[in-house]
Amino acid sequence: MKSLLLPLVDWDMGTIIIGVFAFVCIVLVAIVIGFMNSGKENEDEPHANK
Repeated sequence: MKSLLLPLVDWDMGTIIIGVFAFVCIVLVAIVIGFMNSGKENEDEPHANK
């Protein structure tokens, strides 16, 4: 009967881990967007998409 009083899931640790995972994903996406925007265009090579 005592086992029914124990929580089945530890929600605090799970929400912390999900929050850290979301933060890391947002930072990685921001880094990739930063790399895409800071790419140097080479004037010597012709661009195929012009």
